[in-house]
Amino acid sequence: MTTGIAAQRPGRLHRPQILRLAIEHGVDDFYQGVVPALVPFLIAERGYTLAQAGGVALAATLLSSLLQPAFGALADRRPMAWLRSAGMLTAATGVAAVGLVDSYPAVWLMALLSGLGVAAFHPEAARAVHRTGTGDTGMGWFTFAGLTGYAAGPILATAVFGTLGLTASPLLAAPAVIVLLAGQTWGRNSIGTAIDSCGPEGAQIGAPPDDWRRFGVLTTIVVIRSLTYYAVVTFLVVYLTTQAGFGLATATAALTALTTFGALGTLAGGYLARRFSRLAVLGVASLVTPAALMIVLSARNTPMLLLAAAALGVALNAPVALHVTLGQHYLPNHLGAAAGVTLGLAVSVGGLATPGLGALADQNSIRTVLTGIAVLPVVAAGLTLLLRPSQRHQ
Repeated sequence: MTTGIAAQRPGRLHRPQILRLAIEHGVDDFYQGVVPALVPFLIAERGYTLAQAGGVALAATLLSSLLQPAFGALADRRPMAWLRSAGMLTAATGVAAVGLVDSYPAVWLMALLSGLGVAAFHPEAARAVHRTGTGDTGMGWFTFAGLTGYAAGPILATAVFGTLGLTASPLLAAPAVIVLLAGQTWGRNSIGTAIDSCGPEGAQIGAPPDDWRRFGVLTTIVVIRSLTYYAVVTFLVVYLTTQAGFGLATATAALTALTTFGALGTLAGGYLARRFSRLAVLGVASLVTPAALMIVLSARNTPMLLLAAAALGVALNAPVALHVTLGQHYLPNHLGAAAGVTLGLAVSVGGLATPGLGALADQNSIRTVLTGIAVLPVVAAGLTLLLRPSQRHQ
């Protein structure tokens, strides 16, 4: 028997469905990525302070994370496939309206509306991925598309706002409009029918009971990964340029290597879980993370730094899709809520803790904080042992 929880084998017939869901996820998270790109333009064109501009970003990102479990709970109670389209449209509407309203409260509310849309999309979409039977590889592609869309947000937003100004924000609604129109065609064929017409899995007869204890342990592991990730991406460039002696170009390249290979790591995690097991991937990734981080902190030349940063990105992101599928594995009667916690709430904790970590770095040093953070994944590796399958969760 393989140690840990084995991944599901992908269903070949459902790969077109995963493509549709991945595209939708990429477009939805595109709007989440646009919001941080608004900050410099709100400051330049509207005269906002850093606190005001940061408040706009917080309105979108925090609400999105906190509300996902609530939307997941709703999706678990009744079929709500329409939430995917409604959420994407709401996210696009909020971003499109940001440049058309004048007052700060109105801008803040539009960012809040966009975050509401992002929150509504994710739990139902994750449930739809589960219904395809593609397991960890399907969730890996779904997650990869979301990361890609998020990364594209600042690029396209900067191009639009930098050329035409904030009043051109309605142009950013185009990706959602295109995908929603295409969805009308998808909805009339077998691809759309298969993932839109199914009811909540909690209604299925013979589903095993929910394992809330293991889900709680998994949530703690997700929080640890989130804390580690946000600490690294927030402070890495500053550390490399102010304390490690690297130039800004090299430091930026290291961050790019981390995020790029991290995105690829979400795909690798799903395929590795097919070969070994979900828990094996989680445990190994948790142990590789501190090793790679310490090499990054100790690197004295660019090749070593870039290689270590790439390895760190893979280790940090390989478990991301597996967090969602494991959460759904432990809560088979609450798939939406499981996705809402693992995709949203638990992940947001890392972002919320960043100011506190920054205060610690001010009192000590960035290296001290990152060295301390490196201990957390080791704790996560130990917690993974508590997720070993029981008789009812093989």
